[in-house]
Amino acid sequence: MVDMFVRDIEEGIADTGIKAGILKCATDEPGVTPGVERVLRAVAQTHKRTGVPISTHTHAGLRRGLEQQKIFEEEGVDLSRVIIGHSGDSTDIGYLEELIAPGSYIGMDRFGIDAYLPFEDRVNTVAQMCERGHADKMVLSHDANCYFDALPEEMVEQIMPNWNYLHIHNDVIPALKERGVTDEQLHTMLVDNPRRIFERQGAYE
Repeated sequence: MVDMFVRDIEEGIADTGIKAGILKCATDEPGVTPGVERVLRAVAQTHKRTGVPISTHTHAGLRRGLEQQKIFEEEGVDLSRVIIGHSGDSTDIGYLEELIAPGSYIGMDRFGIDAYLPFEDRVNTVAQMCERGHADKMVLSHDANCYFDALPEEMVEQIMPNWNYLHIHNDVIPALKERGVTDEQLHTMLVDNPRRIFERQGAYE
């Protein structure tokens, strides 16, 4: 599995010549099953061989990000090169601060998916984290996509009308500013942090 991942990064995915620039892995409600652990460790080993960053899917309500960090740490991963994704599904500031303590970034990255957590709760949590000095450890996103066939299109529009690539700039940024988040903090989350994540390249020695 590691060799396959490395090939996707260094040579290209499925003979397309398109090289993967990030590693993605997931831990959801069932937790770290044997299969999931195998993938997590393979991702960690691939990261160390290639230096590309890691981004994860988590079940934030069950604090799955901490389990991921534990495995990555066992594999010798620098946790500051990891984004613990979907952390924005949680309003638990203690959990979020526990994730960033060893250096990881947290993905406040499901804006528009209000079925998991309402808009107000999402922006309030980001604003609180900024107030506590953590803008340098958050990245903002929608977890949106160009094509989604798991549900009928009309149902998606009905239950998630703001799940699109304009939501952050049209709605989230103004709401954060209303809550005291500064332009500098917004630039940090939207520009500086993603740049830092991708700037840190190179295999581990």
